[in-house]
Amino acid sequence: MRLVVFTDLDGTLLDHASYSHAAAAPALAALARLGVPLVLASSKTAAEIAPLQAELNLRGTPVIAENGAARCPPGETGGSTATYGRLRAALAALPQPLRAPFTGFGDMSDREVAEATGLPPAGAALARQRQFTEPGLWGGTAAGEAAFVAALASQGIAARRGGRFLTLSFGGTKAGQMAGIARDLGAEVTLALGDAPNDREMIEAADHGVVIRNDHGTGLPPLPGEATGRIRRTTAPGPEGWNRAVLDILDELGFMTGAE
Repeated sequence: MRLVVFTDLDGTLLDHASYSHAAAAPALAALARLGVPLVLASSKTAAEIAPLQAELNLRGTPVIAENGAARCPPGETGGSTATYGRLRAALAALPQPLRAPFTGFGDMSDREVAEATGLPPAGAALARQRQFTEPGLWGGTAAGEAAFVAALASQGIAARRGGRFLTLSFGGTKAGQMAGIARDLGAEVTLALGDAPNDREMIEAADHGVVIRNDHGTGLPPLPGEATGRIRRTTAPGPEGWNRAVLDILDELGFMTGAE
C-alpha cells in the first residue's frame, strides 16, 4: 500500500506558539523508517518552507505553498512576484474606508510581521517573500470584513481564514494541489492533517483526515466524514495531537506490524 501524508504546519505539525515539531518526533521517525512521503502544505511561502523541509530531511517531495496557490519543487525558495504585485495593486485600488482595516504583510515591516506571528526576525523576512498570496490582519467590524471580501471577490480574489490570518489569493487550494501530487507519487491511500478552515478541503478529500485541536483561532466545524470515522479529531493540540493521530493511523493501516 502506497501511503502519502499531507500536513498543514502552523498549529498542526508545528506548535502554535513555539513553532517546534519536537512532540511529533516519534511519528516523523516512523514515517521516515517506513518510507512514507510527507508533503508539507502550508500558507507559508516557499522560502519559509524550504529550511523546514531540509531540517526534516524531506528533500524528495514537493511542497504546497501559500495556501495551495502554488506547488513548489523540493528546496525552491523563490520565483516571480507578478501575481503578488497584482494582489497589492487590487488592494490599493479599493476605497480607503474599505481598505484601511486590513493590514497585510506587504504593509508591515519584518519586525511587525515577527510581532504578529511570533516568528524570529529572520523567519519573518522569509514570510514576506511572497509570490501568490497576501495574509493580513482585519481590524474592522464583521460587516466591514464582509464588504471588503465582496469587493475583492468582484475582482476574482478569494479570501480565506487560516489559523491566524485572513489570506487573499487568486485561487488554488491545498486539496487541488494534493490531488496532483498524490497522483504523481503513486498514492493508493492519502492522509491529510490540519487545524483551520483553509485545511478543510484537503482533509475532506483525503482517504483519512485528521482535524487537529485548535485552541487559538477559528477551528473547523463538524465535517461529514466524522460520522463514518473517515475523519477524526485529536484531543491534544499541535504536534502532540499530530503525533498520536499519525501513529494510530499507521497502526490501523498495518504499517506498524512487526515494527520495533
